[in-house]
Amino acid sequence: MSLLLRGGTAIDTDPVRVRAADVLVEDGRIAAVAPGLPVPAGAEVVDASGMLVLPGFVDAHRHTWQAGIRAAGPDVTLAGYLDLVLGTLAPRYRPDDVYAGTLAGALECLDAGITTVVDWSHIQHTPDHTAAAIDALHAAGIRAVFGYCVSEPDVATARAALARTGGLVTMAMAPFGPDFVGEEAALREWRLARELDLAVTVHLGVGDATSGDRGLDFLERHGLLRPRTNYVHGNGYGDAALGRIADSGGTVSVSPVVEAGMGFGAPITARALAAGIPTGLGADTVVSGPGDMFSLLRSAYALGRLDPTAGHGLTTTDLLRAATVDGARAAGLAGVGSLRPGDHADLVLLRTDGLGVAPAHDPVGAIVLSMDTRAVDTVVVAGRIVKRDGRLVGVDAATVQARLAMSAARVTAAA
Repeated sequence: MSLLLRGGTAIDTDPVRVRAADVLVEDGRIAAVAPGLPVPAGAEVVDASGMLVLPGFVDAHRHTWQAGIRAAGPDVTLAGYLDLVLGTLAPRYRPDDVYAGTLAGALECLDAGITTVVDWSHIQHTPDHTAAAIDALHAAGIRAVFGYCVSEPDVATARAALARTGGLVTMAMAPFGPDFVGEEAALREWRLARELDLAVTVHLGVGDATSGDRGLDFLERHGLLRPRTNYVHGNGYGDAALGRIADSGGTVSVSPVVEAGMGFGAPITARALAAGIPTGLGADTVVSGPGDMFSLLRSAYALGRLDPTAGHGLTTTDLLRAATVDGARAAGLAGVGSLRPGDHADLVLLRTDGLGVAPAHDPVGAIVLSMDTRAVDTVVVAGRIVKRDGRLVGVDAATVQARLAMSAARVTAAA
Protein backbone atom coordinates (compact mmCIF):
# COMPACT_ATOMS: atom_id res chain seq x y z
CA MET A 1 0.00 0.00 0.00
CA SER A 2 1.11 3.55 -0.74
CA LEU A 3 0.15 6.73 1.06
CA LEU A 4 1.10 10.26 0.06
CA LEU A 5 0.80 13.02 2.64
CA ARG A 6 0.73 16.06 0.40
CA GLY A 7 1.29 19.76 1.00
CA GLY A 8 2.20 19.80 4.68
CA THR A 9 5.13 21.13 6.67
CA ALA A 10 7.39 18.16 7.37
CA ILE A 11 9.33 18.18 10.65
CA ASP A 12 12.12 15.64 10.86
CA THR A 13 13.82 14.98 14.18
CA ASP A 14 17.21 13.44 13.40
CA PRO A 15 18.36 16.16 13.03
CA VAL A 16 15.44 18.52 13.52
CA ARG A 17 14.56 20.04 10.16
CA VAL A 18 11.43 21.96 9.15
CA ARG A 19 10.48 22.26 5.48
CA ALA A 20 7.56 22.25 3.10
CA ALA A 21 7.50 18.69 1.79
CA ASP A 22 5.33 15.74 0.90
CA VAL A 23 5.83 12.41 2.68
CA LEU A 24 5.48 9.18 0.72
CA VAL A 25 4.78 5.93 2.55
CA GLU A 26 5.14 2.53 0.90
CA ASP A 27 4.67 -0.87 2.55
CA GLY A 28 4.63 0.62 6.03
CA ARG A 29 7.88 2.52 5.60
CA ILE A 30 8.81 6.08 4.73
CA ALA A 31 9.84 6.06 1.09
CA ALA A 32 10.58 9.73 0.41
CA VAL A 33 10.30 13.22 1.86
CA ALA A 34 10.48 16.04 -0.68
CA PRO A 35 8.39 18.80 -2.25
CA GLY A 36 6.14 17.90 -5.17
CA LEU A 37 6.38 14.12 -5.03
CA PRO A 38 4.45 12.36 -7.82
CA VAL A 39 1.46 10.24 -6.84
CA PRO A 40 2.23 6.53 -7.29
CA ALA A 41 -0.41 4.46 -9.03
CA GLY A 42 -3.06 3.38 -6.56
CA ALA A 43 -1.75 5.53 -3.71
CA GLU A 44 -4.09 7.18 -1.23
CA VAL A 45 -3.52 10.93 -1.05
CA VAL A 46 -4.06 12.78 2.23
CA ASP A 47 -4.28 16.57 2.09
CA ALA A 48 -1.87 17.80 4.75
CA SER A 49 -2.17 21.49 3.82
CA GLY A 50 -1.85 23.71 6.84
CA MET A 51 -0.66 20.82 9.00
CA LEU A 52 2.62 19.71 10.52
CA VAL A 53 3.72 16.20 9.52
CA LEU A 54 6.13 14.62 11.97
CA PRO A 55 7.03 11.27 13.53
CA GLY A 56 4.45 9.97 15.99
CA PHE A 57 5.16 10.57 19.65
CA VAL A 58 6.83 7.87 21.75
CA ASP A 59 5.70 7.39 25.34
CA ALA A 60 8.81 5.82 26.85
CA HIS A 61 7.25 4.79 30.18
CA ARG A 62 3.60 4.12 30.91
CA HIS A 63 1.57 1.75 33.09
CA THR A 64 -1.09 1.41 30.42
CA TRP A 65 -3.38 -0.90 32.40
CA GLN A 66 -4.23 1.96 34.80
CA ALA A 67 -6.57 3.81 32.40
CA GLY A 68 -9.56 2.70 34.47
CA ILE A 69 -8.25 4.33 37.65
CA ARG A 70 -7.47 7.68 36.08
CA ALA A 71 -7.24 10.54 38.61
CA ALA A 72 -7.89 8.14 41.51
CA GLY A 73 -4.97 9.70 43.39
CA PRO A 74 -4.40 13.22 42.06
CA ASP A 75 -2.29 14.43 45.00
CA VAL A 76 -0.78 11.12 46.04
CA THR A 77 2.84 10.64 47.11
CA LEU A 78 4.88 7.61 46.07
CA ALA A 79 4.03 5.86 49.33
CA GLY A 80 0.37 6.66 48.86
CA TYR A 81 0.47 5.42 45.27
CA LEU A 82 2.06 2.13 46.30
CA ASP A 83 -0.58 1.65 48.97
CA LEU A 84 -3.61 2.66 46.88
CA VAL A 85 -2.70 1.22 43.49
CA LEU A 86 -0.38 -1.73 44.06
CA GLY A 87 -1.57 -2.55 47.57
CA THR A 88 -5.35 -2.08 47.23
CA LEU A 89 -6.54 -1.88 43.62
CA ALA A 90 -4.12 -4.04 41.61
CA PRO A 91 -4.91 -7.26 43.53
CA ARG A 92 -8.54 -6.88 42.43
CA TYR A 93 -7.70 -6.92 38.73
CA ARG A 94 -8.88 -9.90 36.73
CA PRO A 95 -7.59 -10.60 33.21
CA ASP A 96 -10.68 -8.89 31.77
CA ASP A 97 -9.84 -5.74 33.75
CA VAL A 98 -6.27 -5.79 32.46
CA TYR A 99 -7.56 -6.09 28.90
CA ALA A 100 -10.07 -3.27 29.33
CA GLY A 101 -7.55 -0.90 30.87
CA THR A 102 -4.72 -1.70 28.48
CA LEU A 103 -6.93 -1.41 25.39
CA ALA A 104 -8.42 1.91 26.51
CA GLY A 105 -5.02 3.23 27.54
CA ALA A 106 -3.42 2.27 24.22
CA LEU A 107 -6.27 3.82 22.23
CA GLU A 108 -5.94 6.96 24.37
CA CYS A 109 -2.31 7.10 23.24
CA LEU A 110 -3.21 6.79 19.56
CA ASP A 111 -5.92 9.41 19.87
CA ALA A 112 -3.32 11.81 21.30
CA GLY A 113 -0.73 11.16 18.58
CA ILE A 114 1.37 8.66 20.56
CA THR A 115 2.17 5.89 18.10
CA THR A 116 4.61 3.95 20.32
CA VAL A 117 4.31 3.10 24.01
CA VAL A 118 6.58 1.31 26.45
CA ASP A 119 3.96 -0.50 28.51
CA TRP A 120 5.54 -1.21 31.91
CA SER A 121 3.01 -3.85 32.87
CA HIS A 122 3.24 -4.72 36.57
CA ILE A 123 -0.23 -6.29 36.72
CA GLN A 124 0.70 -9.83 35.68
CA HIS A 125 -0.74 -11.85 38.53
CA THR A 126 -1.15 -14.93 36.31
CA PRO A 127 -0.27 -15.96 32.75
CA ASP A 128 -3.86 -15.05 31.82
CA HIS A 129 -3.26 -11.49 33.02
CA THR A 130 -0.13 -11.37 30.88
CA ALA A 131 -1.98 -12.68 27.84
CA ALA A 132 -4.76 -10.13 28.32
CA ALA A 133 -2.30 -7.23 28.38
CA ILE A 134 -0.47 -8.36 25.24
CA ASP A 135 -3.69 -9.14 23.38
CA ALA A 136 -5.03 -5.66 24.18
CA LEU A 137 -1.92 -4.03 22.72
CA HIS A 138 -2.35 -6.07 19.54
CA ALA A 139 -6.03 -5.15 19.35
CA ALA A 140 -5.32 -1.43 19.72
CA GLY A 141 -2.94 -1.40 16.75
CA ILE A 142 -0.25 0.61 18.52
CA ARG A 143 3.48 -0.03 18.31
CA ALA A 144 4.37 -1.23 21.79
CA VAL A 145 7.20 -2.54 23.89
CA PHE A 146 5.58 -4.83 26.44
CA GLY A 147 7.42 -4.50 29.76
CA TYR A 148 7.30 -8.00 31.27
CA CYS A 149 7.11 -7.57 35.04
CA VAL A 150 6.27 -10.47 37.37
CA SER A 151 7.20 -11.02 41.00
CA GLU A 152 8.70 -14.48 40.43
CA PRO A 153 9.80 -14.72 36.79
CA ASP A 154 10.77 -18.05 35.28
CA VAL A 155 11.96 -19.04 31.85
CA ALA A 156 8.86 -20.99 30.81
CA THR A 157 6.28 -18.27 31.54
CA ALA A 158 8.56 -15.58 30.12
CA ARG A 159 8.99 -17.57 26.91
CA ALA A 160 5.21 -17.99 26.70
CA ALA A 161 4.77 -14.23 26.99
CA LEU A 162 7.46 -13.62 24.41
CA ALA A 163 5.80 -16.04 21.99
CA ARG A 164 2.57 -14.04 22.27
CA THR A 165 4.29 -10.87 21.02
CA GLY A 166 5.14 -10.17 17.41
CA GLY A 167 4.33 -7.67 14.70
CA LEU A 168 4.00 -4.24 16.29
CA VAL A 169 4.42 -5.63 19.82
CA THR A 170 7.87 -6.54 21.14
CA MET A 171 8.94 -7.41 24.67
CA ALA A 172 11.40 -6.10 27.24
CA MET A 173 12.16 -7.17 30.79
CA ALA A 174 10.75 -4.81 33.44
CA PRO A 175 12.47 -5.88 36.67
CA PHE A 176 11.40 -4.76 40.14
CA GLY A 177 15.00 -4.89 41.34
CA PRO A 178 17.29 -3.79 42.65
CA ASP A 179 15.36 -0.79 44.04
CA PHE A 180 12.16 -2.57 45.10
CA VAL A 181 13.27 -6.16 45.79
CA GLY A 182 16.36 -7.82 47.25
CA GLU A 183 19.51 -8.55 45.29
CA GLU A 184 18.85 -12.27 44.80
CA ALA A 185 15.42 -11.63 43.32
CA ALA A 186 16.85 -8.84 41.19
CA LEU A 187 19.56 -11.11 39.85
CA ARG A 188 16.94 -13.64 38.73
CA GLU A 189 15.12 -10.92 36.82
CA TRP A 190 18.19 -9.50 35.12
CA ARG A 191 19.67 -12.91 34.30
CA LEU A 192 16.40 -13.92 32.69
CA ALA A 193 16.56 -10.79 30.54
CA ARG A 194 20.04 -11.77 29.43
CA GLU A 195 19.04 -15.38 28.76
CA LEU A 196 16.14 -14.27 26.55
CA ASP A 197 18.14 -11.42 24.98
CA LEU A 198 15.63 -8.82 26.15
CA ALA A 199 16.20 -5.12 26.64
CA VAL A 200 15.57 -3.87 30.18
CA THR A 201 13.42 -0.99 31.45
CA VAL A 202 13.80 -0.41 35.19
CA HIS A 203 12.83 2.12 37.88
CA LEU A 204 16.19 3.16 39.35
CA GLY A 205 17.57 6.19 41.13
CA VAL A 206 14.16 7.28 42.40
CA GLY A 207 15.46 8.06 45.88
CA ASP A 208 18.51 10.03 46.94
CA ALA A 209 21.96 9.88 45.38
CA THR A 210 23.07 7.14 47.78
CA SER A 211 20.33 4.75 46.71
CA GLY A 212 20.92 5.59 43.07
CA ASP A 213 24.62 4.86 43.29
CA ARG A 214 23.91 1.64 45.20
CA GLY A 215 21.73 0.37 42.35
CA LEU A 216 24.37 1.16 39.74
CA ASP A 217 27.02 -0.49 41.89
CA PHE A 218 24.87 -3.63 42.05
CA LEU A 219 24.57 -3.71 38.26
CA GLU A 220 28.27 -3.11 37.77
CA ARG A 221 29.28 -5.86 40.23
CA HIS A 222 27.24 -8.39 38.29
CA GLY A 223 28.15 -7.27 34.80
CA LEU A 224 24.69 -5.81 34.18
CA LEU A 225 25.60 -2.17 33.58
CA ARG A 226 25.23 -2.44 29.83
CA PRO A 227 23.51 -1.10 26.71
CA ARG A 228 19.81 -1.78 26.03
CA THR A 229 18.96 -0.63 29.54
CA ASN A 230 16.51 2.19 30.15
CA TYR A 231 16.63 3.90 33.54
CA VAL A 232 13.23 5.27 34.51
CA HIS A 233 13.11 8.50 36.57
CA GLY A 234 16.65 8.65 38.04
CA ASN A 235 15.85 11.76 40.09
CA GLY A 236 18.49 10.85 42.66
CA TYR A 237 21.32 10.57 40.15
CA GLY A 238 24.17 13.05 40.35
CA ASP A 239 26.37 13.92 37.41
CA ALA A 240 28.80 11.09 38.14
CA ALA A 241 26.00 8.51 38.04
CA LEU A 242 24.67 9.97 34.80
CA GLY A 243 28.18 9.69 33.40
CA ARG A 244 28.22 5.97 34.27
CA ILE A 245 24.90 5.48 32.48
CA ALA A 246 26.14 7.39 29.44
CA ASP A 247 29.38 5.38 29.32
CA SER A 248 27.43 2.11 29.55
CA GLY A 249 25.21 2.99 26.58
CA GLY A 250 22.08 3.26 28.72
CA THR A 251 19.12 5.57 28.21
CA VAL A 252 16.76 7.51 30.50
CA SER A 253 13.00 8.02 30.66
CA VAL A 254 11.62 11.04 32.50
CA SER A 255 8.01 11.38 33.72
CA PRO A 256 8.02 15.06 34.67
CA VAL A 257 4.48 15.50 36.03
CA VAL A 258 4.39 12.34 38.15
CA GLU A 259 7.94 12.84 39.43
CA ALA A 260 7.22 16.37 40.57
CA GLY A 261 3.78 15.49 41.95
CA MET A 262 4.81 12.38 43.88
CA GLY A 263 7.88 14.04 45.34
CA PHE A 264 10.58 12.08 43.52
CA GLY A 265 12.63 15.24 43.05
CA ALA A 266 13.36 17.52 40.13
CA PRO A 267 13.18 15.76 36.74
CA ILE A 268 16.66 15.18 35.31
CA THR A 269 15.77 15.93 31.67
CA ALA A 270 18.31 18.72 31.16
CA ARG A 271 21.15 17.01 33.03
CA ALA A 272 20.61 13.67 31.29
CA LEU A 273 20.71 15.35 27.88
CA ALA A 274 23.78 17.35 28.89
CA ALA A 275 25.45 14.04 29.80
CA GLY A 276 24.78 12.78 26.28
CA ILE A 277 22.12 10.25 27.27
CA PRO A 278 19.19 9.63 24.90
CA THR A 279 16.25 10.73 27.02
CA GLY A 280 12.57 10.03 26.45
CA LEU A 281 9.36 11.20 28.10
CA GLY A 282 6.65 9.09 29.69
CA ALA A 283 3.24 9.65 31.23
CA ASP A 284 3.94 6.94 33.83
CA THR A 285 0.51 6.78 35.48
CA VAL A 286 -2.75 8.56 34.76
CA VAL A 287 -3.67 7.90 38.41
CA SER A 288 -1.94 11.20 39.20
CA GLY A 289 -0.90 12.72 35.91
CA PRO A 290 -1.92 13.46 32.32
CA GLY A 291 -1.78 10.89 29.54
CA ASP A 292 -0.92 13.10 26.55
CA MET A 293 2.50 14.10 25.23
CA PHE A 294 1.70 17.82 24.97
CA SER A 295 1.30 18.06 28.75
CA LEU A 296 4.56 16.17 29.23
CA LEU A 297 6.40 18.40 26.79
CA ARG A 298 5.35 21.59 28.53
CA SER A 299 6.08 20.21 31.98
CA ALA A 300 9.48 18.87 30.97
CA TYR A 301 10.34 22.21 29.36
CA ALA A 302 9.26 24.34 32.31
CA LEU A 303 10.78 22.14 35.01
CA GLY A 304 13.91 21.48 32.98
CA ARG A 305 14.61 25.16 32.36
CA LEU A 306 14.59 25.66 36.15
CA ASP A 307 17.52 23.28 36.58
CA PRO A 308 20.32 25.54 37.84
CA THR A 309 23.11 23.38 36.43
CA ALA A 310 21.94 22.53 32.91
CA GLY A 311 18.46 23.91 32.35
CA HIS A 312 19.30 27.08 30.45
CA GLY A 313 20.55 24.97 27.58
CA LEU A 314 17.32 22.97 27.30
CA THR A 315 15.37 23.92 24.18
CA THR A 316 12.03 23.11 22.58
CA THR A 317 14.02 21.24 19.92
CA ASP A 318 15.51 19.00 22.62
CA LEU A 319 12.04 18.24 23.93
CA LEU A 320 10.62 17.41 20.51
CA ARG A 321 13.43 14.90 20.04
CA ALA A 322 12.72 13.48 23.50
CA ALA A 323 9.11 12.91 22.44
CA THR A 324 10.11 11.19 19.21
CA VAL A 325 13.50 9.82 18.16
CA ASP A 326 15.16 9.89 21.59
CA GLY A 327 12.05 8.33 23.07
CA ALA A 328 12.40 5.54 20.51
CA ARG A 329 16.01 5.05 21.56
CA ALA A 330 14.91 4.91 25.18
CA ALA A 331 12.38 2.27 24.11
CA GLY A 332 15.16 0.29 22.43
CA LEU A 333 13.56 0.61 18.99
CA ALA A 334 15.45 1.26 15.77
CA GLY A 335 13.86 2.85 12.74
CA VAL A 336 11.26 4.73 14.79
CA GLY A 337 10.88 8.43 15.58
CA SER A 338 12.22 10.15 12.48
CA LEU A 339 11.28 10.82 8.85
CA ARG A 340 14.37 9.10 7.49
CA PRO A 341 13.54 7.05 4.37
CA GLY A 342 13.39 3.41 5.37
CA ASP A 343 12.08 4.12 8.88
CA HIS A 344 8.71 2.84 10.04
CA ALA A 345 5.88 5.10 8.87
CA ASP A 346 4.56 6.09 12.30
CA LEU A 347 3.32 9.64 11.78
CA VAL A 348 1.11 12.33 13.22
CA LEU A 349 -0.49 15.27 11.41
CA LEU A 350 -1.08 18.28 13.63
CA ARG A 351 -3.42 21.14 12.79
CA THR A 352 -2.06 24.66 13.14
CA ASP A 353 -5.30 26.58 12.61
CA GLY A 354 -6.75 26.29 16.10
CA LEU A 355 -7.26 29.13 18.54
CA GLY A 356 -4.26 29.18 20.82
CA VAL A 357 -2.03 27.69 18.13
CA ALA A 358 -2.28 29.94 15.07
CA PRO A 359 -0.20 31.59 13.86
CA ALA A 360 2.48 28.95 14.47
CA HIS A 361 5.53 31.10 13.69
CA ASP A 362 7.94 28.48 15.02
CA PRO A 363 6.41 25.04 14.36
CA VAL A 364 8.57 23.23 16.92
CA GLY A 365 7.83 25.84 19.55
CA ALA A 366 4.13 25.59 18.74
CA ILE A 367 4.13 21.82 19.31
CA VAL A 368 5.95 22.03 22.64
CA LEU A 369 4.36 25.17 24.08
CA SER A 370 0.99 25.76 22.41
CA MET A 371 -0.73 22.60 21.23
CA ASP A 372 -2.95 20.06 22.93
CA THR A 373 -4.74 16.91 21.78
CA ARG A 374 -7.25 18.94 19.74
CA ALA A 375 -4.47 19.52 17.21
CA VAL A 376 -4.15 15.79 16.42
CA ASP A 377 -5.90 15.38 13.07
CA THR A 378 -4.42 12.20 11.58
CA VAL A 379 -2.31 9.36 13.01
CA VAL A 380 -0.49 6.69 11.02
CA VAL A 381 1.08 3.50 12.44
CA ALA A 382 3.19 1.28 10.19
CA GLY A 383 1.67 3.01 7.17
CA ARG A 384 -1.93 2.44 8.28
CA ILE A 385 -4.21 5.37 9.12
CA VAL A 386 -5.57 4.78 12.62
CA LYS A 387 -7.00 8.27 13.14
CA ARG A 388 -8.46 10.42 10.38
CA ASP A 389 -10.03 13.90 10.55
CA GLY A 390 -9.83 13.88 14.34
CA ARG A 391 -11.49 10.46 14.91
CA LEU A 392 -10.05 7.01 15.53
CA VAL A 393 -10.69 4.64 12.63
CA GLY A 394 -12.51 1.35 13.20
CA VAL A 395 -12.86 1.86 16.95
CA ASP A 396 -16.17 1.48 18.77
CA ALA A 397 -15.26 4.03 21.42
CA ALA A 398 -18.55 3.69 23.25
CA THR A 399 -18.05 -0.05 23.76
CA VAL A 400 -14.43 0.42 24.84
CA GLN A 401 -15.42 3.07 27.36
CA ALA A 402 -18.39 1.08 28.67
CA ARG A 403 -16.16 -1.94 29.27
CA LEU A 404 -13.62 0.26 31.02
CA ALA A 405 -16.30 1.88 33.19
CA MET A 406 -17.61 -1.51 34.33
CA SER A 407 -14.11 -2.64 35.21
CA ALA A 408 -13.32 0.61 37.01
CA ALA A 409 -16.49 0.47 39.07
CA ARG A 410 -15.69 -3.03 40.27
CA VAL A 411 -12.01 -2.57 41.13
CA THR A 412 -12.56 0.76 42.92
CA ALA A 413 -15.66 -0.27 44.89
CA ALA A 414 -15.11 0.71 48.55
CA ALA A 415 -11.42 1.32 47.85
